Amino acid sequence: MQLFQLLSKIQSSSHLLNFVLVSSSVCVTYLLASILLVHNSKPPIHVYSSSQDAYAPTTMEHIVFGIASNQNSWAKRKEYVKLWWKPRQMRGCVFLESMPPNVTSRENNSTLPPICISEDTSRFHYTYRGGLRSAIRVARVVVETVALNYSNVRWYIFGDDDTVFFPENLAKTLSKYDHRLWYYIGAGSEVYEQNRFFGFGMAFGGAGFAISYPLAKVLAKVFDSCIERYPHLYGSDSRVYSCMTELGVGLTREPGFHQFDVRGNAFGLLAAHPLTPLVSLHHIDHVDPIFPNMTAINAMEHLLDAANVDSERLLQHTVCYDRWFSWTISISWGYAVQVYSKHIYLPDVLPVQQTFRQWKKGNVLAGLYTFNTREFHPDPCQRPTIFFLDSISSSKHGIKSFYKKSYENCTIYMGSPRKLEEIRVSTKKLDLNYKQMQAPRRHCCDVLRSTSGKLLDIAIRECSEDELIHMYA
Repeated sequence: MQLFQLLSKIQSSSHLLNFVLVSSSVCVTYLLASILLVHNSKPPIHVYSSSQDAYAPTTMEHIVFGIASNQNSWAKRKEYVKLWWKPRQMRGCVFLESMPPNVTSRENNSTLPPICISEDTSRFHYTYRGGLRSAIRVARVVVETVALNYSNVRWYIFGDDDTVFFPENLAKTLSKYDHRLWYYIGAGSEVYEQNRFFGFGMAFGGAGFAISYPLAKVLAKVFDSCIERYPHLYGSDSRVYSCMTELGVGLTREPGFHQFDVRGNAFGLLAAHPLTPLVSLHHIDHVDPIFPNMTAINAMEHLLDAANVDSERLLQHTVCYDRWFSWTISISWGYAVQVYSKHIYLPDVLPVQQTFRQWKKGNVLAGLYTFNTREFHPDPCQRPTIFFLDSISSSKHGIKSFYKKSYENCTIYMGSPRKLEEIRVSTKKLDLNYKQMQAPRRHCCDVLRSTSGKLLDIAIRECSEDELIHMYA
């Protein structure tokens, strides 16, 4: 009996051993087959699979421009495009109805985008009384830019020949968004009446607007059918907006795009820029040169000189208070510094000074704006002392910008700031990360004592966590 039990145990152990051996063989065989399969298979096609990939920095190489112009205006307006166009980094076209005399499509390729001739639009109806049917041709710049069929495109940017873009800020702003989604990004007019008439949800074409690649591809497919339904509209941007509406896409507003529907002195708008990078300026021909004693072109070049040193900080509005003289100092970096001879509450400093004239004459709505305004005193002696950008220097230790006093016709001495001749502002180069772009915060500044009564030194820095920007009692 004991011998039988012993034999049974030996037989069971043998079965168990065989089972273990067979199972191990199967596992080894499966592992080898998996290794061979991976080794022999083709590498997977790369797709963006994480938020980190989706929000990888957008650069100029990811953007294609469609600039609307015409044969009559291009000769003059191309000087504005030269200011910001970078041929080795940028792609796109300027669209004209026909080639200007004695000009080739690659004219001045070192400084200008190539010229593309718009397709015939005579088959489309246009019924807006007193309008220009060229609005249809300009609207179709969207379709024809997409048809250029560039590779590695994230965004299409559309603007006019008098739209001055700030390319680095444009790319930085678009980096906030997932370019794989349907985005229609831009801004409205500064004038309430303009928005009421054309639509608060429309991106105004002069300010420029951005369309993400997948949305642009779909829009190009259906755009002509949309145009057929809207012969009664006035402009090109109205047609783009109407088709976006039919696709179910709303406008994502970015306040760095500027339509500039104002005339005359634009100082108030530039000196109170919102907390976002400056992306574009429009209607340069309709406002005074933004720096005194310069032409419009030279003044824009001067502003772009500052942008080339620190693009993201350009026009960023910083306010600080001097405790010794009770001054309030308002800095629009790279443009101007204003020194008030008294302390002013910060909320009272930030509204836009109404230095400009309204875009169109008309009823009271034509003089209402989409932002808070405050009086620009008619007497220069009652205004803050203004210092305009003179020069900028950059080194490994930081950036210094120098502002010289603007000599206005003030015959009465009104306060100590008028003794100043120059203001020097020290900063570090601004490089906002993704979170700072999503939730911007105004910077702080310190007034530094100077041995000279004619020079004022100011240092701009990030505010500490619980620091307040406030006037001193």
